[in-house]
Amino acid sequence: MNSLEIISSGDKFTHASVGSLHSFEGKLFVKDATNATSCEISFGSLPSGESVPFFHSHKENEENYIILSGKGRFQVNDDVFDVAEGSVIRVATNCDRNLKCTSELPMTYICIQAKEGSLGNYTMTDAEITEHENKL
Repeated sequence: MNSLEIISSGDKFTHASVGSLHSFEGKLFVKDATNATSCEISFGSLPSGESVPFFHSHKENEENYIILSGKGRFQVNDDVFDVAEGSVIRVATNCDRNLKCTSELPMTYICIQAKEGSLGNYTMTDAEITEHENKL
């Protein structure tokens, strides 16, 4: 079974790991372990020929799927399309979704869930260049 290992944390960060993505199996949610307050992130893996065992829809949160390895088919309501390593799929609220692995190797993906329409400023519109001693 997969677990999230907390490597280090401080007042302003949590560093965690799910381990090797090449051997990752199943589904793992990370919000509670990292104390995230803005979104839920999960890692998922589907073996060859398998799909998520149910369709689902969200009332408030959109989901963004990032396919890390493998390939498959994705369905949003009645639209079905191919996905593969590097695919990024945004799914809006109030629609059904599911995915299936069609490659010989497992399909591994990240799903990021956040409240639809909540993103305000981002990248440099929400950032400022700061001065800090570089200890890297």
